[in-house]
This record gives sequence, C-alpha cells and structure tokens, in this order.
Amino acid sequence: MRVAGISGLGAASGLILASWLLTYLNAAPTTPSSPPGHLETPLPASPAPMDPSLRAPGQTNRPQPGTSDPPLPEIPGTGVLRQGDSGHGVYELQVRLLQISHIYDGGAIDGRYDADVRAAVVLFQERYGVRGDESGVYGDNTRFALMLRTK
Repeated sequence: MRVAGISGLGAASGLILASWLLTYLNAAPTTPSSPPGHLETPLPASPAPMDPSLRAPGQTNRPQPGTSDPPLPEIPGTGVLRQGDSGHGVYELQVRLLQISHIYDGGAIDGRYDADVRAAVVLFQERYGVRGDESGVYGDNTRFALMLRTK
C-alpha cells in the first residue's frame, strides 16, 4: 500500500510538471536568465564527439560534406611490410607463414622482417602465384592470399 502511495504521488507530480511545461513552454519564447553573480560560459565552437552508443539509429559519425576525413589509425597487420620493418604486423605475418608447410618452417616469431622472412614471402608468392606485389614484399595481394590459407 505504501508503494502504491509513493508511485501515485510520483505520477501526480509528473502530470503536474508535464502540464506546467506544456502551459509555460508553449508561451512566448523567453531568453534564459542566469542567477545574480553567475557568469555565462559560451558554448564550444564545435560539438564534442558523440558516444556511438548514444546515436540515433541510422545516424553516423561522418563529417559534413565539404570537410576532409580525419586520417584513419593504422591497424596492426595492415600496410606494406618489407625487409627491415618490425612490429606487430611482422609478428602476425610470421605466425601466418608458419602455418603454411615448407615456407617458413622453424622461422622466428620475433616481429622483425629479416632476410628469412623475406625469403619465406618470396617462396609463398612463387608457390601460390601471387602477382601485383614486389617480390619479397608483403603487400595487399600477398596478404590476401596468405589470409585465405591461414587462421
């Protein structure tokens, strides 16, 4: 009974508030006033980025027409890799090369694109007829062919 009384009061106060808003907000527009001694802070020139989870369905975070797109972050394992490179992308390449028998057997997984990795990429490109990438360079065509054959 007590819960019903509380929710009844909540519902009643909600209705009163809604009536007041409809009555007074539909009246002539007014300018907001600040309490005495309160300094107004101007709004920022551009809105802050919106949390994607708060976006309306179908709304995107695309820039307006006429503005340039921001640069995309580099995704590990993408881009052209060649001898002398190092990092996570090379590590991923080494892991995939090891999955193809007689290509990089016993090769190191250390994230360094050394002569052994280059030789393995050349062998893979030749064995699977990969064209369009420089010999020994892990480019888009070689990546695609290797990804089709590995996990």
